Amino acid sequence: MAALTGEWEQALKAEFSKEYYKKLFLFIREQYQKVAVYPQSDEIFTAFHLTPLEKVKVVIIGQDPYHNTGQAHGLCFSVKPNVEIPPSLVNIYTELHDDLGCKIPNHGYLTSWAEQGVLLLNTVLTVQAHKPMSHRGVGWEEFTDAAIRKINELDRPVVFILWGKPAQEKAKMLDNPNHLILKAPHPSPLSAYRGFFGSRPFSQTNQFLSEHGVAPIDWQIPDI
Repeated sequence: MAALTGEWEQALKAEFSKEYYKKLFLFIREQYQKVAVYPQSDEIFTAFHLTPLEKVKVVIIGQDPYHNTGQAHGLCFSVKPNVEIPPSLVNIYTELHDDLGCKIPNHGYLTSWAEQGVLLLNTVLTVQAHKPMSHRGVGWEEFTDAAIRKINELDRPVVFILWGKPAQEKAKMLDNPNHLILKAPHPSPLSAYRGFFGSRPFSQTNQFLSEHGVAPIDWQIPDI
């Protein structure tokens, strides 16, 4: 795994010495040696590398990485360039267009969001190839919960976008009145029509940030 750096390293360094993380590290190392695991080992912490703690404005919480070849690269909902856009991201783009009028890009690579302060965090950071949720319950949730708690402690405004029940479970950790919590059904084709469409998370986020003197996110993703 590529090591954390900067404020994230300082904020989460206590986790690395805990028993659960030692077991997690050994398990993940063994998995990468024995089977195909996504994302690549040096991309596990991509969300933290692209969105330093001091720059976090928005948190979007996913579940576990995409499990098919060439998709996952460490940001939730995002896929590498030249990879087919997954159905949930297709629906996110549809809502983005309807909400803000943004042009739907020709790819699913969300790094432009991450570099502006949108932490695209899966609660589980690895997955065995073609086996969704195969690394659930091995320790990642405890680690990412620690990261969410650190963001909750910030004394500046942050928007948490929680899509679907697993993400919304994290709301019980979010008790800081500085922050805005937006909840909606998951954007997957199974649930998007139950209230994800029309939830307008992008405009609500920018309105909140602007009202608190924070530069809004440019949600328009450039074509490649």
